[in-house]
Amino acid sequence: MESKNVPEVAELLEDSPKNWGKWGSDDEVGSLNYLTQAEVLRGVASVRSGKTFTLQIQMGHPKGDPVWPGRSQARRINVMDKGHYMCGKGPLFPGLAEYADDMMIMYLQGSTQYDALGHVWYDDQLWNGYDAKSTIGGLDKASVLPIAERGVVGRGVLIDMARHRGKDVLDPGETFTHEDLLAAAKAQGVSIEKRDILVIRTGWIGSFYERDQAKFYENFVEPGLTHSRELVDWFHKMEIPNLVTDTIANEVTVDPVSGVALPLHNALMRNLGVTLTEIAQLDPLAADCAEDGQWSFLYTAAPLKVVGGSGAPVNPVVVK
Repeated sequence: MESKNVPEVAELLEDSPKNWGKWGSDDEVGSLNYLTQAEVLRGVASVRSGKTFTLQIQMGHPKGDPVWPGRSQARRINVMDKGHYMCGKGPLFPGLAEYADDMMIMYLQGSTQYDALGHVWYDDQLWNGYDAKSTIGGLDKASVLPIAERGVVGRGVLIDMARHRGKDVLDPGETFTHEDLLAAAKAQGVSIEKRDILVIRTGWIGSFYERDQAKFYENFVEPGLTHSRELVDWFHKMEIPNLVTDTIANEVTVDPVSGVALPLHNALMRNLGVTLTEIAQLDPLAADCAEDGQWSFLYTAAPLKVVGGSGAPVNPVVVK
């Protein structure tokens, strides 16, 4: 599709539903408001064995870290180690204890991370109608901080689209809809329930470590959900608080019908307040779910409390 035929996001989403004002004019966490104490207890009730899984990718991996094209990968730098003491430059403490210290330079969205609700917008308005000018110099409204202060706890359900389609990893640009999710859930013997934290595996992030990086990023188009009014209405009706995937952007990079890049970031996050969690490592969890047949669990997460941040790293913990 030629760019001249691609509609603006505002046109594509002209009649798309919004949750603006539903939780007040000052709300900054959106659909996470659905995760009431009752929903937390529903998540706790899904715990059976006590097995735990962490979903963050490793930071500073020897093979590199998967990041959105154009972003730099995380760099860890030693600032103090045994070498400093060997050359006589290490600080001396009473008792002669020595230590190592280091720092990391990275994009806040350069690892497994939560998007702030104000991360993406159109028509100069963020989630809940906040002015886009409030992002200048840091997000004054709808930053990642309110999400981090609140935390995310509820019943999670894993839908393994790659396994459902008989693949280790979905193909570049391969799409699926909410109807595909429901079909996969039925095949897995699990139900997607109202207010579930929806976790979707494509195999994409796991495949990063098995591929040549140049080939991984070549003509970069990720697999993922594709936009439709029906899909957005389904998220709205199901009151999905949080979408978690093992891709860098949670949706197919360019919508194959409209040609718009990442329309669900606006339709779901900006308009409905659905929190997006990206770059999750879901392969070990999926393998265990396939083995024991339990696809629902307690999902917990809290991104770092970055003041004004458009996102922040996170290491979600799942308890089965």
